[in-house]
Formats: sequence, structure tokens, C-alpha cells
Amino acid sequence: MTSHLKKVELHCHLEGAAPPDLVVSQAARYGIDTSAFLKDGSYVWNDFAEFIRCYDAVAAVFKTEADYVLLTETYLLELSAVNTIYSELFVSPDHGDRIGLGADAYMAGVTAGILSAKERTGIEARLVVVGERHFGPESVIAAAEYAARSDNPLITGFNMAGEERMNRVSDYARAFDIARDAGLGLTIHAGEVCGAFSVTDALDLVRPARIGHGVRAIEDADLVKRLADLGTVLEVCPGSNIALGVFPDFQAHPLRALRDAGVKVTINSDDPPFFHTSLQREYEIAADIMGFSDAEIDAMTRTAVEAAFVDEATRARLLAAL
Repeated sequence: MTSHLKKVELHCHLEGAAPPDLVVSQAARYGIDTSAFLKDGSYVWNDFAEFIRCYDAVAAVFKTEADYVLLTETYLLELSAVNTIYSELFVSPDHGDRIGLGADAYMAGVTAGILSAKERTGIEARLVVVGERHFGPESVIAAAEYAARSDNPLITGFNMAGEERMNRVSDYARAFDIARDAGLGLTIHAGEVCGAFSVTDALDLVRPARIGHGVRAIEDADLVKRLADLGTVLEVCPGSNIALGVFPDFQAHPLRALRDAGVKVTINSDDPPFFHTSLQREYEIAADIMGFSDAEIDAMTRTAVEAAFVDEATRARLLAAL
């Protein structure tokens, strides 16, 4: 068991963390039929494209600022209960616009949920604004511009997620330039659905401090060495990788091989209930299936704090808590 270990999460999509029971109660409130995407307490999807459709259906049951307060606080309290001291949540302001709530009200609800959870448990959290790749470059650039002009002190990073097979990283480079110029931490989804080349593109064109997933880098030994030499941190999500068929099983997963090659790696849950996982389970997978010792897991958690998009005073407090 890993319940005694302090935990940190750098890679989690807020709507993707919505517990099925909360989604059921939200759907009932709004008269939404969940039968197409939720059955017997589990989200229903078969491949990556269906996963994205299911994700959007789940997100659609959160409609108001108060709904987002509830969702954010619910997830952070769940994390705190398993000894998590810090979380970064991926949020999409254009989702707020698409549902008619508005980006500012969406972000206000998420922020209020973070502050409430911190007041109740002490858990620290920050927000990484995400542009959705499959909505095209202009949408991702708009998300970066929103993050850059925001005066919300909890918005500390920028990311691109979504359908990795759509377009090339070069089509979105301007968004990352905007975020970089605003002083935001940069991370990008790469090397998950697509191969090692997508990680190379990310390094060449975005120069991120972190890469979401990045595990397909294992297919290119020179790229693995480059990641190690650069000190680029991988936000690894083993349960997600197995559920989406990136690797056949945990024995084939490259988390240990990447770490042994000197790559900085961290443990994360991605969209936990969609993949029948949780941050607690990801730590247990590392310990019980992958055979990492407590000291090795603690080292990955320390790497996560060192790579967190926080000010140095907060980082020092988090390191002290470890």
C-alpha cells in the first residue's frame, strides 16, 4: 500500500476527473440522459476518438459556476484524502465559452473550488490552461492569449491536449510563444497516441519544461538521451496508457526504463475514472506491479514538486512537506 506516501499530481484534466456518481447526480439535475456514455457506474468508450466524445458528454453535465466549484472541490478533497499535497488541474476556458457559461465564470468556479479545498484540507493546487488541438490552431492560440492576459494567480501554466494525430506541432507554435512571453510554464501532450517523432517536434518547436505522457520516446534511444540531457520532465500516466492501448500491459510500460535512462519522470492519473484508476492506484501500480521502492517513488514525487508551475516560496513549502 502507498497510502503513507505523500503524493503530487501534475497531469489531470478537471472534467476527466469527474466521479461517475457526481455525473449521475448532475445529469439528473439537468434532465440529461447518460445511457450513451455511462453504464453501471463506468464511462463507456472503446477507442481514443470515442474517449474524447465520452469526455465531452461528461463535461456537458457541468453548466454553472457553482457546478465547477463542486467538481473542483470534490476532486481535490479526494486527492487530499490519499495524502496528496499538490495538484495541477488542466482547464479549458474555451469549454466555458462553448457551454454558454463564459470563460471567466468557468475559471471563477474552478478557482473557488481550489480555495475551498485548500481551506478545508491544506491541499495546494494550480491551473494549467489547455488549448484543444482538435479545435484547430486559432482556438489554441485564443486559449494561450486568455491565459497570458489573466490576472488569476492560480493560472501558472499552458498546455495543448486533444487529438494528437491532428496537424503538426508547428501549426500551434505561436500559442506557446504567447504563453512563454507571459511567463507561464509550458507543457504539451506528445508521444502518447503518436510516436517518438511527436516528442521530437515538441522539443524542437515548443521547448517545454514538461511533456504530457512522452512515453513513446522509448522508441528512439537518441531521443531518450536528449530528454535526459535536457532535464525535460515527463508527466507519465501508466493507467491511462494501458487503458488506451499505448502499451499492452504494465510489464511492457517504459516508466522504469525511462527513469533508468536518466529521464525525469512523475506519476499521474490523467482522466482517472475514465481509465478505472486514481492517483492512489497509480502510486500502487508503481509499487506493486512495477516494483518501485518507496524511496524511488518519493524521488519521482520530489521531481514533480521541482517541476511544478509554482513560485519558489510555494515550492520550498511543498519540498519541506515531503
